[in-house]
Amino acid sequence: MTETPRLAPGDTAPEFALPTDTGETLTLKELHGRKVVLYAYPAAMTPGCTKQACDFRDSLASLQAAGYEVVGISPDKPAKLAQFRERDALTFPLVSDQDKAVLTAYGAYGEKQLYGKTVTGVIRSTFVIDEDGRIERALYNVKATGHVAKLRKDLGLD
Repeated sequence: MTETPRLAPGDTAPEFALPTDTGETLTLKELHGRKVVLYAYPAAMTPGCTKQACDFRDSLASLQAAGYEVVGISPDKPAKLAQFRERDALTFPLVSDQDKAVLTAYGAYGEKQLYGKTVTGVIRSTFVIDEDGRIERALYNVKATGHVAKLRKDLGLD
């Protein structure tokens, strides 16, 4: 299995400019000066990704109160992300990385184990980016269920 390069605390977060679920473009530069939780998920409207997105949605007020902006990233097309947002009343931006270049730059796309087989795909990951655009935390192979609660605890929000 080929190891995907991983980001570590202190690394500069790779810049991005990606289309959102609303058809606009979101850049990391726009979020400069704010703390960002960027989470990578494999596919909108699948059970695990829905659970994770709804956990972020349900924790959004406390994350924002602590100064964090939440952004979800997947290879889904913007139209599918818009359906996902509508269906599950998601209140944070979802960005589309169809060519997977940003996911790859973050180490969130590559070989992974799925049901005992090696496959290539999105590695469910979460990145906490500080106000200066540096990686504060890089969490790879996170679980869809329970991850947001653990992240909140690790960030001292609970």
